[in-house]
Amino acid sequence: MYVLGLWDGHDAGAALIRDGEIVYAANEERFTKRKLEANFPYRSIQAALDYAEVKPHEIDNVAFTTTEFAKTLWRVFPGIRESYYQFRRRRMLKPSFEGLRHDIKYMTTTVGILPACGAISRSVISRSLNRMGFRGYKLHVVEHHTAHAATAAFTSPFGRQLVITCDGLGDGVSATVNTFDDGKLIRHITIGARDSLGIFYEQATNIVGMREMEDEGKLMAMADYSYPFDFEDNALKHFFSATGTIIRARYGPLKQFRMLQRIAWKTPREQFSYFVQQLFENILTKFVSNSVDRFNIHDVAFAGGVFSNIKANMMVRNLDALRHWYIFPHMGDGGIALGSALYTNYMLTGKSKYAFSAYLGDSFDESETEHAFKGERSVTVQRESAAEQAAHAAELISKGNYVFWCQGRMEFGPRALGDRSILAPSSSEEVKERLNIRVKKREWFQPFAPSMLEEDVGSMLEYDGKGVDKYMTMAYMVKEEMRDITKAAMHIDGSARAQMVGAENPQYMDLLKHIKRHSGSGVVLNTSFNIHGLPIVRTPQDALETMKATKTKYMFINGLFVTNKAGA
Repeated sequence: MYVLGLWDGHDAGAALIRDGEIVYAANEERFTKRKLEANFPYRSIQAALDYAEVKPHEIDNVAFTTTEFAKTLWRVFPGIRESYYQFRRRRMLKPSFEGLRHDIKYMTTTVGILPACGAISRSVISRSLNRMGFRGYKLHVVEHHTAHAATAAFTSPFGRQLVITCDGLGDGVSATVNTFDDGKLIRHITIGARDSLGIFYEQATNIVGMREMEDEGKLMAMADYSYPFDFEDNALKHFFSATGTIIRARYGPLKQFRMLQRIAWKTPREQFSYFVQQLFENILTKFVSNSVDRFNIHDVAFAGGVFSNIKANMMVRNLDALRHWYIFPHMGDGGIALGSALYTNYMLTGKSKYAFSAYLGDSFDESETEHAFKGERSVTVQRESAAEQAAHAAELISKGNYVFWCQGRMEFGPRALGDRSILAPSSSEEVKERLNIRVKKREWFQPFAPSMLEEDVGSMLEYDGKGVDKYMTMAYMVKEEMRDITKAAMHIDGSARAQMVGAENPQYMDLLKHIKRHSGSGVVLNTSFNIHGLPIVRTPQDALETMKATKTKYMFINGLFVTNKAGA
């Protein structure tokens, strides 16, 4: 039996389950080259079918999520969706009546589900599927936060667990608290869109001149450049309260935006960011702590875009009441195509646990990769075994180079985890700056992140053993004596968004072991394989074009070592 999940909103994508196994998941941006693509995911659906070698008419069940008024309106009038995409990503000149557009957005998105929305959304989705050749399938609708909860509950390592979702909004909801026990996922708490921590954070991101729903991580990073303030001195402290398992916003989204604008007007940008992050952390930790206390369940799984904030996640992890944690690695809306498929399969078959890996995208063998380089005179290519590639890449990195590293299946989610990565020495700020200038073009205050051997985590990080972070979902404080080793891959406050690498990625683990033989520590700077503003590369052709555009000298890709003749 096949279950196809799709999502046609912010960071659209598709996922496929076959006989209770996740076989493929990817986001549309990797195909269209438009970051956080918001249109119907035709290409990622087709890629899922191609990977499984199945035809559209063989799919039994299709699931999609979110039938709120705003999403239904965008489905019926895709021009509105495209206009907002261009506006949000600032691909147009600043329009007249920008404030009015902002107000209309939040007035429509907080409406929630109206009576006819479900039927209209079903009709529009069906037309798009039928255009692709789907026939005889059953179409399932999964509520937005139910899809988020399914990703966390069904892929976590826990049996009995608390499941907490929190994001901007979806289907009129911004957060939920659920229990998962004995194969049953039950929702107990629902927080409405008016009281959304996610909306608060995205509005603050907009106010400091960044792109909402995309640059929230930059605001989080900027906050650490402010002088610290006690919470009692926080100008925003009255904006939210967390009483028991209820979050309350003092102002609705429109008034909240105006109030934030007034405060930001007279506050340095770094200090304003600090106010926002501090309040966000305060409310989120209270909400999680109170939920754990109420239900007396100490293993907690999380999903939703709010949990992309790694500094707030660190505060949550430090709660004494939290025994073990798990954050679904594609925690934002880009993960809910899979969530829709998981929940639908759960309703159909009762299956509620999956052996999850983040490596769920396309892969290309050596012959397919060679074909991409055929006739390309700007590079030289030689074959290397997987073991040779790991040793060779480690040698070049240890000599002060950065390298492109493209192997195996593409990662599902926003993080490069050793299959579509750019790697550099974690101790060299000079190499970090060279990488930044040529390829990444990140703002000066944005840190890079480290990948390290799981066996070395205890010696490098202030690590409590509450969870092994394979997916870069959490910040950790680097031990003082190890900060020279990781200074190119950590933040100004000594924190790092670490990936803990083990047997789940043998070739990448082998590379890190070679790094350890050279330097004494199995750690590298790892950043996503993409040019600034573009999605992570998918194909060997994408990798080659990126190599040429950035004049990068070295690349290791699917059994080939590639040298750019124009590289420096």
